[in-house]
Amino acid sequence: MQLVVCADSTIKAEWLEKGYFSDMELIWIEDSNEFQEFPGADALFDLKDFTNVEHYPKNKLLFFNGVADTLNDFSRPRTIRINAWPGFLKRNIVEVVCDDTDESSMKNILDALGWQYLKTEDVPGMIAARVVSMIVNEAYFALGEGVSSREEIDIAMKLGTNYPWGPFEWAEKIGLNRIYSLLSKLAATDSRYEVAHALEEEVKNKKIETPQK
Repeated sequence: MQLVVCADSTIKAEWLEKGYFSDMELIWIEDSNEFQEFPGADALFDLKDFTNVEHYPKNKLLFFNGVADTLNDFSRPRTIRINAWPGFLKRNIVEVVCDDTDESSMKNILDALGWQYLKTEDVPGMIAARVVSMIVNEAYFALGEGVSSREEIDIAMKLGTNYPWGPFEWAEKIGLNRIYSLLSKLAATDSRYEVAHALEEEVKNKKIETPQK
C-alpha cells in the first residue's frame, strides 16, 4: 500500500514516533501540489494547515488536517478529517471524521497503518482539540484577571490533572492561532467558547509583530 503524506517536520516526527507497519510505502512531500505526481497512491494525507481540499485528485481518499473545519464546508467526495494538530497525531487513538460511505475505505487505510481510531461527530474541534482549547481559553481568562502567572497556572494544571503540559505549554505547542481560530468558530454558535480578551490580544499582537508571507 502506498500513501503520500504532506507534512512539516514536526508532524512527520510525530508520525514516525507513533509508528506504522513496515510493509507500508510512505512518500513524504512538502507541497500539496505534488500529490498530482502520484496517481497510483492508495490515499493522500495533507497534514499541514488546511488550504483547499477541492483541488486535490478527486478519485483519491484524502485525509486532511481539518480540526476547525467540517465536512459540510466542502463538496469534495472521499474526504476524511483527522486531528493532526501538534501533539495529537502521536496519541494512541487518532480522531477522525468521515461520511458513512467512506468509513470502510478509511478503516482499511488506518488498519493497514496499525492505528487505532475514534470516529467523532462532524463538528469543529472534534473532541480532544475542543477540550484543550477550552482549557487554554480558561487559562487566559485567569491570566487576564491576574489570578496567577503563566508558569504557576501551567504547574498547577499539570499537578492537579496529570496532563503532560499546562495550558500555556499546550498553546505554544499547538499554535495559538489554531486555538484562536477554533474558539472563534465555536463562539459563533455557543457563547461558552467566547475568546478570552488576553488570548485575543496576544494573537493580534503576534500578527502585528510577525510579517505575513
